[in-house]
Amino acid sequence: MPPEVQDEWNAGDLGCGDLLLPLRGRMRQMSPGQVLLLTASDASAPQDIPAWCALTGHRLEGMSHPCYWIRRRAE
Repeated sequence: MPPEVQDEWNAGDLGCGDLLLPLRGRMRQMSPGQVLLLTASDASAPQDIPAWCALTGHRLEGMSHPCYWIRRRAE
């Protein structure tokens, strides 16, 4: 079961380069522990989103392409 969501963003078919900067800004606006439901339909999202989470310390709570539940890391 997906976690409770505090914010949602439909990024459509934005690719990695166009997606990650706005995603970073959106996560910065959230409080630690809050969850963003990201919808990203780009074909590379299933590889890019988990890799980005691993690099940034945010936790990927679940994914079912095109939906990704990302928990904001603690400061």
